[in-house]
Amino acid sequence: MRSPSPGLRWIYILGLAGLAFYAADRIAASSPARAVESDVLRASRLMDRAVRALAPCAAERGVAVDPATDLNRTGLIGRASSPITTSPGQIEAKRTAANPNFAGCLVRMLGRAGVRKGEAVAIGASSSFPALILATLSAVRTIGARPVMISSLGASNWGANDPAFTQLEILDCLRAAGILDVRPAALAVGGENDDGSDMPAEGRDFLLEKIRAAGLPVIEAGDLESDVLARMAVYEGGAAGARIAAFVNIGGSWANMGVDSSVLKLEPGLTEVADIPPAGKRGVIQEMASRGVPVIHLLFVKGLAERCGLPWDPVPLPAPGEGGADSGPSRPWGIPLILMSAYVLLSVVGLVGLAFRGRIIDIG
Repeated sequence: MRSPSPGLRWIYILGLAGLAFYAADRIAASSPARAVESDVLRASRLMDRAVRALAPCAAERGVAVDPATDLNRTGLIGRASSPITTSPGQIEAKRTAANPNFAGCLVRMLGRAGVRKGEAVAIGASSSFPALILATLSAVRTIGARPVMISSLGASNWGANDPAFTQLEILDCLRAAGILDVRPAALAVGGENDDGSDMPAEGRDFLLEKIRAAGLPVIEAGDLESDVLARMAVYEGGAAGARIAAFVNIGGSWANMGVDSSVLKLEPGLTEVADIPPAGKRGVIQEMASRGVPVIHLLFVKGLAERCGLPWDPVPLPAPGEGGADSGPSRPWGIPLILMSAYVLLSVVGLVGLAFRGRIIDIG
C-alpha cells in the first residue's frame, strides 16, 4: 500500500494535534470546575453544621426559639422589636437566608471575583442578616481565604436583635462548638449614622457596654468620610499584607452603603459599582470599588435567592447541595470549538484523500 503524500501527512498531524489540544483544554477546564463544585458542597455543609448548632446553644443561654416565627428552628430569627432594633426587616427574608446553600453560592461568587487561597476578604456586616454572615464566613473559610470582618451589632426586625443573643453570642456559640472560629476585627453600634441614634438610649448604651466588654476595637467616627476611612484602615491592618481580593457587604449599614442614591441601583450578589460618589457621600462599598476591589452585595434577599437558584422562605430548609443555579463563570468555548472544528475538517479532508489518493492535489 502506497504511503500518504507529505501533504496528507501534515493534515493528519495537524488534525491529531488539534484533537490533543482540545482534550487537554477540556481536562484543564474541568479540574477547576470540579474543585469549585467540591468547595460549594463543603461550604454548604459547613453552614449547615453552624445553623444546626445555634438553637441548642441559644437554649443553653436561656433564649427560646419561637417555632411560630423561626419555622425551621434555626436560632437565627430574632424578635419583632427590641431596644437594639435599627430598622424594619422582613421575616421571610431572614428565614430564606438561613438556607445553607447560600454558602455554596458565595463560594461561586468569590471564585468569580478572583479570590484565591491566602488572600483577604473584607466583610462589612450588619447584624440584620446573621445567616448571611454565616454563609459568608463558611464560604471564605472553605476556599482558604482570610476573613476580616467589621460587624455592627444593631439589627433590623427579626435579625440578631435579641439582646441576649446578639451577633457576638452567635459567633461565641460557633467558636465553642469548633465550627467557625472567627472574631470581628472591629465592632460598631450600627444604625443611623453608625452610632445607634435611631435606637432607644437603653439599647445604644447596652451595645456600647457589650462592645467594651468584648475587648475589640470600636468604630466611633463622627462623620461618614471618617467612618469609611477608619474601616478601611481596619481592613488593611487585618489583611496583614495580603491582597484584599473582595469586599462582601451584608445588610444595609449606613457606613457601608453611604448616602448617595446610586447605591440603590446595585444588583444583589457580585455586582458592578458604576457610580463612585465623592468622599463624604460614598460608603465602604464605593470606596472599595474605587480601589479596584470586587464587591459582593448581600442585601436584596429575594433577588439574591433568585440569582442563586434557591427557594423563597422554604420549610424545611434544603439540605446542602439541593438547588443552586449560579454556577459562576463559564469557560470560553471559542478556542476549543475552533480546534475541534479544525480537527473534524482536517479528518474529513484526510478521509477524502485516502479515497482519492491519486487525485488529490499535493499541498506539501
